[in-house]
Amino acid sequence: MSGPPLSVIGEQVDPVSSWTPERDDPDGVFTYVDLSAVDQDAKVVSGARELACAEAPSRARQLIRAGDVLVSTVRPNLNGVALVPPELDGATASTGFCVLRPRARQLDARYLYQWVKSPRFVSDMVRKATGASYPAVSDRIVCESKLPLPPLPEQRRIAEILDKADALRAKRRTALAQLDTLTQSIFLDMFGDPATNPKGWPTRRLDAVCGLVNGRAFKPEEWEEEGLPIIRIQNLNDATKPFNFTTQSLPERFRVRSGDILFSWSGTPGTSFGCFRWSGSEGWLNQHIFNVRLNGTLEGDYFIAHVNLKLVELIAKAHGGVGLQHVTKGMVDETMLMIPPKHLQVEFSHRVASVEKLAKNQSASLNSLNALFASLQHRAFRAELLQSDAGEVST
Repeated sequence: MSGPPLSVIGEQVDPVSSWTPERDDPDGVFTYVDLSAVDQDAKVVSGARELACAEAPSRARQLIRAGDVLVSTVRPNLNGVALVPPELDGATASTGFCVLRPRARQLDARYLYQWVKSPRFVSDMVRKATGASYPAVSDRIVCESKLPLPPLPEQRRIAEILDKADALRAKRRTALAQLDTLTQSIFLDMFGDPATNPKGWPTRRLDAVCGLVNGRAFKPEEWEEEGLPIIRIQNLNDATKPFNFTTQSLPERFRVRSGDILFSWSGTPGTSFGCFRWSGSEGWLNQHIFNVRLNGTLEGDYFIAHVNLKLVELIAKAHGGVGLQHVTKGMVDETMLMIPPKHLQVEFSHRVASVEKLAKNQSASLNSLNALFASLQHRAFRAELLQSDAGEVST
């Protein structure tokens, strides 16, 4: 099947107006959508903010409307795209976006939105991007690219099917996000806030309940294509990050095994900076990570949750600018931890295991939905999406 005819995107969209906030309304305020406001996973605008016109960034220029499609022109491999929702009608977007305003009688906005998320569009942009360290495409390149353009009713049907599959994926992501916070909520309910210790548990310094083994720095010349993985901070909570490997024989203290507790003391709070249970394969510990050796006073799950709730305290002591932070071993050692009875810690571990089981099931469901969406997306733009496929996407 050959698929619908191709059409140049620029021939299906209208121009977008611009303004200069600091000049046109110096005493006013405006809603600004910059590149960081787009959630690259969910493909939605989640971080728009109010700014004074007098403090407008130089890139705050494009006036957007509900139904516009935003396409980030930098790092196209990350596919920073979003559909402008009604509540952002009249907002201002960064010039780092190519703003696509579909002509309603020719191109359905949600169809266009689904198209710019497709692997075909992304690979086309990546292939045409320039700049090794900061790859980007121009508005012209986006507008000169082509998309399959079936009749408008067919566009709407395709968009509806893909939207339904997308909505199911969003529900699973939301459920997983809620499960991520459930462990913290259980901890606070059982033991109280570590900042105030309202239940009056005995306390001890962190270095009294565990030892911390620091990783080592691996030089680029030590990296190899085989061997054991070198576990870096970016690998701790993101299995998609690539590993470096080495076949070197190193002291046993640098070895990491599945189930070990790792504490990264440098990175971005909430992502790579914190305490994690390593679930990957055996490897070597890179710098900026401690391998935690508990002495039996605290259960592992309790320790991880407790330390992560103390990160605010540690961040207040941390060196570094906004975003990237690092603490010293001395700062970590002197952190005070609550020591509740062991049976309560064990009960907490059982509850954590139940949450992790739910999370595993939700993750498996999300993976299945992602595979379904990829299949539907592949067929949609080749005119292979049948009416019966709508029934395949159910809540």
